[in-house]
Amino acid sequence: MNSGTMNRLTADDDLFLKLHDLYGNALVNQLTWRFDERLGRGVLDGFHAQLAAGFLARRVVTTAVPFARPWWVRAAQSIPLGWQDEAVAESGVLDWFFAQSHVDFDPRSGRVWRLSAAPTSDGGTLLSLVTSHVGADGGAVLYAVGDALDRLEAGLPPDADTSSGRLVGETARTGLRRRHFVDATGQLAAAALGIGAAIKARAVQEPARNPRPVEPELELADRYTAASVVVEVDLAEWNAVAAANQGTANGLLVGVAVGILGRCGRVSDGAAVRVDIPHSMRQPDDPRGNATTGLPIAVPFRADARTDLAQVRTSIKQAARAYADPVTTPALQHLQPVQMMLPRFVLSYFSRTAKAPECLCTNLGETGQAVATIAGVRARSVLMRPVVCTGDTEMFRRVEVGLNLSWSSDGETVVLAITGADPDRFPTRDALSDYVAKEFAAWGLHPSFWS
Repeated sequence: MNSGTMNRLTADDDLFLKLHDLYGNALVNQLTWRFDERLGRGVLDGFHAQLAAGFLARRVVTTAVPFARPWWVRAAQSIPLGWQDEAVAESGVLDWFFAQSHVDFDPRSGRVWRLSAAPTSDGGTLLSLVTSHVGADGGAVLYAVGDALDRLEAGLPPDADTSSGRLVGETARTGLRRRHFVDATGQLAAAALGIGAAIKARAVQEPARNPRPVEPELELADRYTAASVVVEVDLAEWNAVAAANQGTANGLLVGVAVGILGRCGRVSDGAAVRVDIPHSMRQPDDPRGNATTGLPIAVPFRADARTDLAQVRTSIKQAARAYADPVTTPALQHLQPVQMMLPRFVLSYFSRTAKAPECLCTNLGETGQAVATIAGVRARSVLMRPVVCTGDTEMFRRVEVGLNLSWSSDGETVVLAITGADPDRFPTRDALSDYVAKEFAAWGLHPSFWS
């Protein structure tokens, strides 16, 4: 970016920043690699250095000018590489990955990502990149990592001016106060237009979410760690099952998720589950940290039958068409400029009744394979997933967190990360694993579980 361009926070960036201020690092993204070979410390130091000069290396700067948006500048500091000498046993892989999510991020200082590595007892390497959602969605992480690995492979030195770091932005050197007033004026105009559009779209309804059943309420500790499993399935088998049920690979992902929610008792027979499907809006050389929208669909759960995948396919197409037209876009989406103007105390008030997604299904396809090779060594598996961090049990009940699924493939194997964050339905990893195994069996799928 040139000195005259400031990369202002988007409405999504701003929302995640406010949520970070309220809840800390409650939700982070994690990109993980499992290698069968050792990766040397020098290679990982070089990878870290490239990331520290790239797209993820950003921090938030604010202004006292009312309604002018914060902006991104390059970060001068980063969290050091986490290097562990002690080998991780096969039975501890998932626990090690989850432990890496315990990071104290600070978007205002630029501490918004952490790279860590450990050897495995069978001679391989585990690698984790945890990122704050304030500064990067999944597409941004993959873009930053891809650029860093390309530069590492080419032997280029870390350089923010010639790498993806050039897109982060900087503070204008002249006319800063005038720029803030211009931006504030633009935001006020955008808010006015948004309110008008919201009024016109007031009849547009999004799928409703199901209230979380109060009973049963288990006797649990005051702090709760969401249950999380990772399974692998042969891609050919996954596609064959989807096709046999008049669906797609993405539809089967949704179908499995709805089935798990029904099996655990979170939704009742005949209920329509609200499923949110992230959809990337990222463009080439896009400077935005977050450039993703969500497509919500309603999917009926039937206790005596598998999810109707043909209906899922139709619903996704209809949702995509609706969100492409402002007239059929729900009113709340038009009010994002207004949301950015809300002070923290107002957001804190609304957060008392805010609810988390009932069901979130992310399909990354084969995008992870673009970052599967580091210094000539190809990973056995690459996985990106949202991580719900440990928190107060009552908070999880209050915000009604449900089920998150993240799907990716290397062209031969599906790797599916599943997180159940309802304390009374998924109190343990074993409980979640049991529901997953039964749902997969109902579809004729044969998963293998990571330990």
